[in-house]
Amino acid sequence: MKQAIHYINQTLGTNATSLPIQKDGLGKLPMFINEAYRLYETVLFGRELILVELRNNDDFGILQLEKHCQLLKSTFNKKIVIVIPALAAYNRKRLIEKGINFIVPEKQLFLPELLIDLRESYANPRAKQKNEKLLPSAQVLAIYQIIHRYNNWKLEQHSFKEIAIKLHYTPMAITNAIDNLKYHDIVDVEGDKEKYVKFKFERHELWNYLLHNNLLVNPVLKTVFVDELPQGINRLMCNASALPEYTSLNPSKQQYYAIEKTVFYGLQKSIALINANDYEGRFALEVWKYNPYTLIEEMNNDDFVVDPLSLYLSLKDSHDERVEMGLEQIIDNFIWS
Repeated sequence: MKQAIHYINQTLGTNATSLPIQKDGLGKLPMFINEAYRLYETVLFGRELILVELRNNDDFGILQLEKHCQLLKSTFNKKIVIVIPALAAYNRKRLIEKGINFIVPEKQLFLPELLIDLRESYANPRAKQKNEKLLPSAQVLAIYQIIHRYNNWKLEQHSFKEIAIKLHYTPMAITNAIDNLKYHDIVDVEGDKEKYVKFKFERHELWNYLLHNNLLVNPVLKTVFVDELPQGINRLMCNASALPEYTSLNPSKQQYYAIEKTVFYGLQKSIALINANDYEGRFALEVWKYNPYTLIEEMNNDDFVVDPLSLYLSLKDSHDERVEMGLEQIIDNFIWS
């Protein structure tokens, strides 16, 4: 929220501040609202606003969001403003069409109820579209399609709901992920009551299309070093520790493990990380934007390691010649074979 307030003040020349809504105010709301959003109060040009920050960007849905805004507006009798860190062009357009107030920090401030619409300028909208990355959840679907193409369980043979169960996402997150893939001309959607996804490319064509259009994201959010591995959590070897599983390279002295971001935040909250820092430690924890376990089912790896394509994406910007050689082996083995 600090970033949003800074953007408001920098853009509008105001001195706005925000405060979390107190428990007595939150108690008026259904539990699902408090689980989905963080709520703050602010005043802008003499008008009281409720700033609504999404806890999980993957669960973003326009119709659901519109209903929730109406509920919040009727509860607090104040104008509602959605704060979201990133917004695909098609969702941006739908929010504008529906007249929903929203802020994308450093990108756009759309407050039609205050007669404000400030946005970044696009010299070439088509070029901007090409620069947009896949949602992490959409990347999971694309990678799953490539590396599990010949397994018994295939994405294209199952409904959105079944995919959500299989990959441990909410139905809304899967719908958003497939909408994101459709926006980038990667898939078609078939069916009426039960919807199914159909990829437009074969596995090597899909990979090349994703790379050529710069759509893939590095799965690693950040790396944190610790002196001891936290107990009782799921973790997979990654980075240089995982390369020996897929290449001829030897393991590194530094041990690397991947954990999903919500697991990491839980460890932070419970103070379970020993001497966590950004520089050195016996173990390196890579905090991933998506759950690395989702993509390794049915791979039959001898060791608990992340999938090869996510591993490739996490290391593709390395300037180490040995690592570059290993990444070439991964592509040869998992794209072209």
